[in-house]
Amino acid sequence: QVQLVESGGGLVQVGGSLTLSCTASRNIFDLDHMAWYRQAPGKQREFVARINTGANTVIASSVLGRFTISRDTAKNALNLQMTDLKPDDTSVYFCNTGLGRVDYWGQGTQVTVSS
Repeated sequence: QVQLVESGGGLVQVGGSLTLSCTASRNIFDLDHMAWYRQAPGKQREFVARINTGANTVIASSVLGRFTISRDTAKNALNLQMTDLKPDDTSVYFCNTGLGRVDYWGQGTQVTVSS
């Protein structure tokens, strides 16, 4: 099993930047994938970005060119660098990974972008 803890959320103005981190309770080298999702109040959870083995990444079109996903295996961490933030980016951001047939989620970190 693996526990995930997100951090780095906060309040930022439109056009600002913020970096989120997800720290895992174990090494992340052999995890199936690591990804970021987000969910705004009253809306469905949506995919943001994913990084697979070989450092292949998939970025949602809504954040492409503004968000960058990366991993730091030495720190057992997944990062999401966000730039040019918009009000629509306001959401709780969740870290996600898979181990075997089990999907794991963190508790989320709040990002609020003020206009």
